[in-house]
Amino acid sequence: MNIEQKFANELIDFIYESPSPFHVVENVRENLLGKGFKELKLTDKWNLNKGGKYFISKNESAVVAFVVGNGEIEKEGFKLIGAHTDAPTFRIKPSPEMVVNNNYLKLNTEVYGGPILNTWFDRPLSIAGRVTLKSDNIMCPDSRLIKIDEPILIIPNVAIHMNGKVNEGKEINKQKDTLPLLSLINEKFEKDNYLVKILANKLNVDIDEIIDFDLFLYEYEKGTIMGLNNEFISAGKLDDLAMVHAGIEALINSKVSKATNVMVCFDNEEVGSRTKQGAGSPMLKNILERITLALRKDRSEFIRAIYNSFIISADMAHALHPNATEKHDPVNKPVINKGPVIKINANQAYTTDSDSNSVYEEICKKAEVPVQKFVNRSDERGGSTIGPISSSQLDIRSIDIGNPMLAMHSVRELGGVLDHYYVKKSFEEFYNL
Repeated sequence: MNIEQKFANELIDFIYESPSPFHVVENVRENLLGKGFKELKLTDKWNLNKGGKYFISKNESAVVAFVVGNGEIEKEGFKLIGAHTDAPTFRIKPSPEMVVNNNYLKLNTEVYGGPILNTWFDRPLSIAGRVTLKSDNIMCPDSRLIKIDEPILIIPNVAIHMNGKVNEGKEINKQKDTLPLLSLINEKFEKDNYLVKILANKLNVDIDEIIDFDLFLYEYEKGTIMGLNNEFISAGKLDDLAMVHAGIEALINSKVSKATNVMVCFDNEEVGSRTKQGAGSPMLKNILERITLALRKDRSEFIRAIYNSFIISADMAHALHPNATEKHDPVNKPVINKGPVIKINANQAYTTDSDSNSVYEEICKKAEVPVQKFVNRSDERGGSTIGPISSSQLDIRSIDIGNPMLAMHSVRELGGVLDHYYVKKSFEEFYNL
């Protein structure tokens, strides 16, 4: 196994162990603690040292890790990489149990983000997330993470014999067609709190201790390296856990530089980022200011630091599709395993401009990493990402990049083994400048 395949397998393991944003942050936390980083609390006073390695979490679903530079922060600024911890899925509603014809038990769910719905059908699924428990302090309830590590759910298709036009395109009703089947009902079945009883059993707590939960569906089967030459990564949540994984590993592996290196993993990008732990919140700005103040600098020096900073907004990009080449710009057509993609949009759906583009191109050149460019067809609107949203909070020089992939927002996405290694190399080069 070569070094690129080894790193891709590490990504697959990370994704498999991170079925919800809460698990993403917990796994990042354990990794950072094992590599000498110190955990800080948002409610505590910070004492920071040059060369020190630290991290903070927010809502248990977002995390900011940083290595304090050995230069003066107002002169050297911050070098940041941003990604997000969430992915399109289904969230379980309160009191979700639904009995069908006294035979089936299914769960009531709500779509989170913009998944390709039909890819979730006929696959083994399970449940993961956070359960909130009673504590001695009403204002600070306890929480426990849960990952039901067995395939307990499925969203079954209607047979083609009863849905003859299914292959001609059928609108999927999010309230009716996508509710997962959990179990058959027997004579001893009790509908009330059925799911909560499962949670209590898994967590080994009394059912009365459970107040609420943030639970999501996830694909049970693990990702894999595939292709004739083992060149592809087939897995869910590549958007955007591939960038989380590469960014965190680059931060860990990089040396202490003059600037303060930061890796920020926001939550809720898939639903607009406008939450307390999203890119549209003051979370990152507040943390950067606190870093500056903890280094015994003042607010004026914080503002100077901001204007000496640079952020790489890292979210996945669209590769040329072999069955739909007409969907792409006629000239700029990124291909899997040809390197990270710089994303450009005239209407500022991406933050890239000639200045930031030039910076990242030179970084990739120095790292000996190939680089590509993506622009939408002029008659297609396309999507956006955390870059423009975070720019509304922090006016830092910024670029939007990502690795090329197919089937974005499918339950099973496809990326490149080489690209994942390439992007990590570019991040390490950036942090080591």
